[in-house]
Amino acid sequence: MSAINHTRVTEFILLGFGNFYSFNIIFLILFIFTVLGNLMIIVLVAIKTKLQTPMYYFLCHLSISDLVISINIVPNLLGAILLGAKKMTYTGCITQLYVFSGTTISECLLLSVMSYDRFLAICNPLRYSTIMNSKFRIGLSVWPWLLGLTVNLTGVFPMSNFDFCCDNIIDHFYCDVSPLQKLSCSDTSLVELVVFLFSMPLFILPCGFIIVTYVYIFLTIMKIPSTSGKQKTLSTCSSHLIVVGTFYGTLIAKYMIPSVGHSLIINKMVSLLHSLLIPLFNPIIYSLRNQDIKVELRKMFRQFRS
Repeated sequence: MSAINHTRVTEFILLGFGNFYSFNIIFLILFIFTVLGNLMIIVLVAIKTKLQTPMYYFLCHLSISDLVISINIVPNLLGAILLGAKKMTYTGCITQLYVFSGTTISECLLLSVMSYDRFLAICNPLRYSTIMNSKFRIGLSVWPWLLGLTVNLTGVFPMSNFDFCCDNIIDHFYCDVSPLQKLSCSDTSLVELVVFLFSMPLFILPCGFIIVTYVYIFLTIMKIPSTSGKQKTLSTCSSHLIVVGTFYGTLIAKYMIPSVGHSLIINKMVSLLHSLLIPLFNPIIYSLRNQDIKVELRKMFRQFRS
């Protein structure tokens, strides 16, 4: 039997949301505010002495993560809407997948680190400064990035060797695992198993850890005698809880709920929420609900006006 000749795919065509040009300006405005909002958090934590505490240090890393996710995805979305479809090279597609999935894993771990910080501050306040010293704080911020960007290679590297022999059209606005696997003419079963075995613990275990830490936090808060004391303590972790809920809500909707019966447009909308709106919401949530950040923002704006 003669071998079948295939033309190897060298680029992909991302369809995005189709020719919805009217949405382009909306997404562009949201993208600009996302970048500015997260840069604002990063700059404030870097230059304001009052914000150079472990809680805001980890928040700065969360903003970096949100910034990377948004910059990695949204420009291609804008291009796909503007042009009707967006061409992306094979290497560019794999790189985008690596950055997106690695940063998403890192953010899961960063959120668990932030919950541990709140646990120590509320449940063990007398030892908080001793435990959360600068060396330990730096270590807690580095390992989520290292794990996210190295463990991620176990799935992305084999996919970079896939053969894409026929269709090169991706009905999405970025390169994700599922559409690439569907387009490939290689055997993807081993990669699917590896991705499942590594990704599930990296999503589920941090979520479980966050739940356990907040059980202890709430039990400690309930022991505080005064209502004002309970409210003040709860306010220090309410923003983090909202961010965790929205972040994991989109992940569950996108990756853990069976896709059978789900329309492609719903999958795209959930992906849009994860890559554009949540990175925009996070700095807004922390800015509106955190008194320290609001005070430092007012000071910075007064300095600009004077």
